[in-house]
Amino acid sequence: MYNDDVLVMILAGGEGRRLYPLTKDRAKPAVPFGGRYRIIDFVLNNFANSGFYKIKILTQFKSDSLNKHVSRGWPVSPFLGQYIDLVPAQMRTGNEWYKGTADAIYQNINTIYDENPAYVCVFGGDHVYKMDVRHKLEYHKEKGAGLTISGIPVPIEEAYHFGVMEVDENWRLIGFQEKPKSNPKTIPGRPDMVLASMGNYIFNKDAIIKELKSDAKRSSSHDFGRDIITHMYPKGKVYVYDFSRNRLPGMSETERGYWRDVGSIDSYWKANMDLLDVQPEFNLYSNEWPIRTFNYNYPPAKFVWEESERIGMATNSLVSEGCIISGGQISRCILSPNVRVNSFSVIRESIIMEDVNIGRHAEIKRAIIDKYVDIPPYTKIGFDKEEDLARGFYVTETGITVVPKGAIL
Repeated sequence: MYNDDVLVMILAGGEGRRLYPLTKDRAKPAVPFGGRYRIIDFVLNNFANSGFYKIKILTQFKSDSLNKHVSRGWPVSPFLGQYIDLVPAQMRTGNEWYKGTADAIYQNINTIYDENPAYVCVFGGDHVYKMDVRHKLEYHKEKGAGLTISGIPVPIEEAYHFGVMEVDENWRLIGFQEKPKSNPKTIPGRPDMVLASMGNYIFNKDAIIKELKSDAKRSSSHDFGRDIITHMYPKGKVYVYDFSRNRLPGMSETERGYWRDVGSIDSYWKANMDLLDVQPEFNLYSNEWPIRTFNYNYPPAKFVWEESERIGMATNSLVSEGCIISGGQISRCILSPNVRVNSFSVIRESIIMEDVNIGRHAEIKRAIIDKYVDIPPYTKIGFDKEEDLARGFYVTETGITVVPKGAIL
């Protein structure tokens, strides 16, 4: 079913500072994920699979790779009134870049007037999850809400990353704390958990226009969490949608409620590693809820050599098209297209991005190797933090080493 009365606006202009250096040359939604995808593919698939085809993607920082990916990988039919438009920052309301998430929509409020939808979906482009948005829209209509926010329980120690919500017995919003540094409101009966905003919203058209105009006149950070929600819920009908109730075709019980904010190197690495479980919480292989992306014109992956200790082998790994495992061994790894792993090299628990060449006898563990890197023979990465730092790599507190895009070793 095609939802013709809904306009989708995806926020894809953030800098993604916590994902640096993966965001050194690209916007956060354009960061590769799961081998052959980009992070933005997941929200786009959610809307495409839900039948929403009027989509505006608001870009700003370092958007070239994002623009290429969407324009080449996401064709839709204008003949049927469908579009996925990339909208750059245009400074329509003044000589400033977007001052916040709400300001990003306000600076493009003309698109709402032009389309004149009944409802406006405002979603981020930087999370990994599956959602049948039709269910949330039905809930929004049933509640007669002006705004509906998706919510999910998260551990209390992570509350400072999120907007924390308090609801009544009908799931109407009655309290909101934006990224509280202390004393977050916990879920009744669950003192170790808070109800976090997932940062995606469904508004009635008139409600979002009214709130954006009002916010633009105030001195504020022009942010949906800090300003729009906190100003709107005491006097308007704001409801929370329990994401754990969302069901979609082919969903397993382990997938229900899966949502990851891949905003840091550690969380990004962990979410990628989640895909390698025998029965992963997040399933890329469902025919009933396909995950589409740009298709490379590369040959199939190839595994060669089976002689003595020279064996091309991959275990518990995702290997994309165009890869050649030539006498090397990988375990719990994710390889993007066109990676070559040469003889006697051993790679474990790592993410290897496109067009990386790994030389003979190299040893790599718990690392992320960005695109266009040539790893010389006998190189070791992920074994000595001080050595990795001295070579200009980035190392997290948990020991994940990141080799930047195009690094020369």
